[in-house]
Amino acid sequence: QVQLVESGGGSVQAGGSLRLSCAASGYTYSSNCMGWFRQAPGKEREGVAAIYTGGGSTYYADSVKGRFTISQDNAKNTVYLQMNSLKPEDTAMYYCAADLRRCSSWLHLEEYNYWGQGTQVTVSS
Repeated sequence: QVQLVESGGGSVQAGGSLRLSCAASGYTYSSNCMGWFRQAPGKEREGVAAIYTGGGSTYYADSVKGRFTISQDNAKNTVYLQMNSLKPEDTAMYYCAADLRRCSSWLHLEEYNYWGQGTQVTVSS
């Protein structure tokens, strides 16, 4: 059974940091695309960052470049999202997702085969 379990969300003040984790199990973790998405109330789900687990290539949305860093620990089948300089507009539910192929279309939600349940991030001004 495939599982993606997110953790690390919480409430912080603007300028603060959080690190999200996504632990994957139940499928072959290597050589696939792991993405982080977020969805704020009343808005569509949007891509934040992605990493190709086979080679470590990373991808970022313009809104988070320079502030967020995606990384992985292959030994733990875990992907991380380090979020620094957080802004109130980063407030959202954050989801981890797995695409069993490369990250060629990492922003497209329909490309992903599995999704986690999400972890809430709230940034206050």
